[in-house]
Amino acid sequence: MTDVGEPHGTGELRLNKTPDGELRVTLAGKWYMTDTPPSPDMVRNEIETFPEIARVSFDARDLTGWDSSLLTFLLAVIDFCSQRAVPVDREGLPVGVNRLLTLATAVPERKGTRRSAGHEPFLARVGEYAIVFWRSTREMLAFIGETFTALLRLVTGKSRFRGSDLLLVIQECSADALPIVSLISLLVGLILAFVGAIQLKLFGAQIFVADLVGIGTVRAMGAIMTGIIMAGRTGASFAARIGTMQVNEEIDALQTTGISPIDFLVLPRLLALSVMMPLLTLYADAMGIVGGMIVGVAGLGLNLREYYDETIKAVSLTNLWIGLFSGFVYGILIALAGCMRGMQCGRSASAVGDATTSAVVTGIVSIVVATAVITVICNILGI
Repeated sequence: MTDVGEPHGTGELRLNKTPDGELRVTLAGKWYMTDTPPSPDMVRNEIETFPEIARVSFDARDLTGWDSSLLTFLLAVIDFCSQRAVPVDREGLPVGVNRLLTLATAVPERKGTRRSAGHEPFLARVGEYAIVFWRSTREMLAFIGETFTALLRLVTGKSRFRGSDLLLVIQECSADALPIVSLISLLVGLILAFVGAIQLKLFGAQIFVADLVGIGTVRAMGAIMTGIIMAGRTGASFAARIGTMQVNEEIDALQTTGISPIDFLVLPRLLALSVMMPLLTLYADAMGIVGGMIVGVAGLGLNLREYYDETIKAVSLTNLWIGLFSGFVYGILIALAGCMRGMQCGRSASAVGDATTSAVVTGIVSIVVATAVITVICNILGI
């Protein structure tokens, strides 16, 4: 740059046409952005007005100062000339300007680098989805296999994790989850009783609201709602914590020191959630029955003792064990989904969010599929 002082004065632009078809662009004065330098439209209009112009050259001998506004002007002129196939001679420009122009135009955009706006063919999308599904299935099976191997090491006393971590996760999966489990289970019991009462009142059979709420809650709804709550609460927490450790390279540090991340991180969470989910399911069953009792006693005029006796008569131990077994299965699925997505997390902050979302979705879908399988098996067994 010729002048690095404070900008003063304005840039000057003169255009001269020679008889041999050359347009000489003379640059003079100080070209600073703060002084509103001349527009490249003057050169464009001159070339469009006189088609006989076959060449453009520059004369910058009277140029005393410039900044990026001059480069912007020159790039616009050069780009327009290239579109009109008019050669440009840059020998009259300062060495620094030429160097910057060379850098600015050295790497043109390659054709085909931009993503086309068109849609991919249907078969291509199906194939891509199939490949992603196959890779996800392989990763899931590999993770389940590693977890099963870790459980075998636990049985033989060879696994390594801290007992304090196990107790901390148990507290998180039990006492800390009681408020939200209580609220949701109570509301589900209220809803079941209210919906059933609307229909049963038509036949004068309000007492059977106790059967509906008791069997529905104990056999299925208590475990399902508890599983969904824990998937959104605890499963997401597992994925976020392990994913953050993946971002901070703490899992790499564990592997470097010879500690298996599956033993140290996954096993405590799997054991804690699989043990506490049946207990939470039992608690959710009780809260759901209480919610149904509130509707039956306050809304239908049933006697408290009458509602209690009907519930005891309707709910069998078979229904109770099916619900507890479902809760145990849901606990395993939620822990596996949360830990697996956390272990598969990428190395960025956004990847942690994606892993958390994926853990919740995977956990809920697993619960729905497991419910369907358990229902079919119970139907086949006649229980």
